[in-house]
Amino acid sequence: MTDPRAGQPATADDLVDLAALETAYYERHPDPSVAEQRVSFGTSGHRGSSLSTTFNEDHIVATSQAICEYRREQGIAGPLYLGADSHALSGPATVSALEVFAANDVTVLVDSRDGYTPTPAVSRAILAHNAALTNGSRTAARADGVVVTPSHNPPPDGGFKYNPPDGGPAGTEITGWIQDRANELLAGRNADVRRIPYERALAASTTGRFDFLDAYVSALPGVVDLDAIRESGVRIGADPLGGASVAYWGEIGERYGLDLTVVNDTVDPQFAFMTLDWDGKIRMDCSSPNAMASLIARQDEFAVATGNDTDADRHGIVTPDGGLMNPNHYLAVAIDYLYAHRDAWPSGAAVGKTLVSSSMIDRVAEALGRRLLEVPVGFKWFVPGLLDGSVAFGGEESAGASFLQRDGSVWTTDKDGIILCLLASEITAVTGASPSTRYRELTAQHGDPAYARIDSPASREQKAVLGKLSPDQVTADTLAGEKITAKLTRAPGNDAPIGGLKVVSESGWFAARPSGTEDVYKLYAESFQGPDHLARIQDEARSIVADVLG
Repeated sequence: MTDPRAGQPATADDLVDLAALETAYYERHPDPSVAEQRVSFGTSGHRGSSLSTTFNEDHIVATSQAICEYRREQGIAGPLYLGADSHALSGPATVSALEVFAANDVTVLVDSRDGYTPTPAVSRAILAHNAALTNGSRTAARADGVVVTPSHNPPPDGGFKYNPPDGGPAGTEITGWIQDRANELLAGRNADVRRIPYERALAASTTGRFDFLDAYVSALPGVVDLDAIRESGVRIGADPLGGASVAYWGEIGERYGLDLTVVNDTVDPQFAFMTLDWDGKIRMDCSSPNAMASLIARQDEFAVATGNDTDADRHGIVTPDGGLMNPNHYLAVAIDYLYAHRDAWPSGAAVGKTLVSSSMIDRVAEALGRRLLEVPVGFKWFVPGLLDGSVAFGGEESAGASFLQRDGSVWTTDKDGIILCLLASEITAVTGASPSTRYRELTAQHGDPAYARIDSPASREQKAVLGKLSPDQVTADTLAGEKITAKLTRAPGNDAPIGGLKVVSESGWFAARPSGTEDVYKLYAESFQGPDHLARIQDEARSIVADVLG
């Protein structure tokens, strides 16, 4: 249910108590016997809040020590790039992590400007370092990184994620190892954690400086046609939503002579300037019309207005004729444009999408004559393809994507909201049409789908069942009047388990997945026959899931 204040400015009562948040970070100690208080790596690292004893100093020093031990076991001896966003807990957690890394003699590179660091800037730094290695040093001197961020989560939250030498989100084989070792350390009251005071850590010979902003911004012409944007005079409004990209957008506009306005350069760990999200919480979700209400209100001022979440790995695109674009719609437009305008991209490079993203992408890929790679939810599945060029674009319905450089080489293997925002201006400059206009042209060619996600209650036992289904457990043979053509529990693109179910018919589909953090399951559905048919799919999907769950 949508909160009645959704889309309205936050009030004083909505703001987190920063002093209480930081005090709890240091003074509350998790009980390792309580599952919710243990280190738990999801698709984007460990997340929680100090106020609920799920993101505290004990968690961070244990996880940092586990990362040090993982690096030693894997022979990773190059620099660890350490970045952080503007959440209130990111600062204390970065301090804690550096104290452990330095004590373990890990070479750590922190931001030379003492600024905030977007996730894509860390991924880019890792990949650039590793690409420059000679064959003789390729193993030992490999770099990796940590980004201290809970992404778009509310202000009380903290997050801590590890990117291995491939530059992307760590896979479960890595996060599982780190998580298990961190929890062993927690159970031993962190007695085996090595740590030195922050002042010594900062002055240690192993602690160095790296200009993340300059390295990233300098390389941008290799991935986006900034000359076309400048020459066309596209008027751009960029809203960092108080996040890590705040200094990056001003630098991009100034360095490349773009008509670019940073519409809000405020950095406030309470995020008091935000409008409330659908549930009445402050959440820096650039794909949410409620969270983006302030920028949407200014849509007529710019040819393209953009937003990023707090670590800038997600994008939001606002146009005068379309308002805030649905992420699925923009992904389809980006794919259609890029594969037609990147002549140096490998001819066999696939279009990557997660299985809960719109089937409009399937139709666009088919029209382009490109192979479709459909993978489970999680950007990590695109990492190998982006690295070797076999996937030129990887995107997910939650407004996260990245793509190859103009010469066909890898750019980032983590989501990059900044280049997706700049791409919207390139599309406008080169085609003379806004991305929302381009999407309407695609619907005229391929059909106009209706898409929605609904969360429904599910116990832990039911979620466990849903996560381990086999196709033969689904007895239905039709979906909303059409024959079912596929019942999937493994992704078509890589045969990896999807942790749920997807059922497909000729003009529609649904997918059901258990939530990793709440006692609900997520039901995604889409129809190319319109909203009424979508509602039928949703109703029948609930029945199918109910039958399976018992």
